[in-house]
Amino acid sequence: MCYFKCVPDAQKENMVRQLKLRQVGGSVGATLPKDMAERLNLGAGDRVLAVETDQGILLSPYDPTVEKALAIAAKAAKKYRNALRQLAK
Repeated sequence: MCYFKCVPDAQKENMVRQLKLRQVGGSVGATLPKDMAERLNLGAGDRVLAVETDQGILLSPYDPTVEKALAIAAKAAKKYRNALRQLAK
């Protein structure tokens, strides 16, 4: 779901931003710059999916289909973890 590789170089500089994490109650939150939120059509109260990857965290607009697919993949990975470990060798 990362669209970074197919974006012209001139637009990439606007897509990569350093964000500061802040304490929000018992959690930690990040604030998106206004222009980035507008470009992604995100606003206060919108939901996003946070996916941990080998390269960091991928934030993606919330899509119930993607969330369901990730849950199925996690369940399958847990169930077949030994077979997957052998295949990875």
